[in-house]
Amino acid sequence: MILLDTSVLIAVAHVHHVHHEPSRNLWNQCSARDTAVNTHTMAELYNVFTSMPRAFRLSPRNANAAIGTFLDRVTPVALTTEEYRETVRAASALGIAGGGIYDALHVACARKVNAETIYTWNIRDFQRVAPDLAERIATP
Repeated sequence: MILLDTSVLIAVAHVHHVHHEPSRNLWNQCSARDTAVNTHTMAELYNVFTSMPRAFRLSPRNANAAIGTFLDRVTPVALTTEEYRETVRAASALGIAGGGIYDALHVACARKVNAETIYTWNIRDFQRVAPDLAERIATP
């Protein structure tokens, strides 16, 4: 099982993204039986798709359709309330502030499914919230 961060899916969706080709190549190998995403990824994708610069922005309806297409090929992973609490505790112990909590939530989902690899374009941020998993965090 692998876990894809939102940054990878954004690069898959936008053909002009600097990381589109390697992200798309990874995506083309993904299936729901071996690829996971944090359920929060849906909200992150919706936010990015509907607030990008006008030339790339999707309407809410098209953003929803794009997210549905992604969900057809991945397994969404949800955290329980206690798993959220533990993730916040661990992040606070590491001094993680602000948006770093979202990276910590992605990592918590990766831990939950015992992901062999966590793919992201934010390697340093992910390694900061999960130094023990540094060798499993990679770019596509």
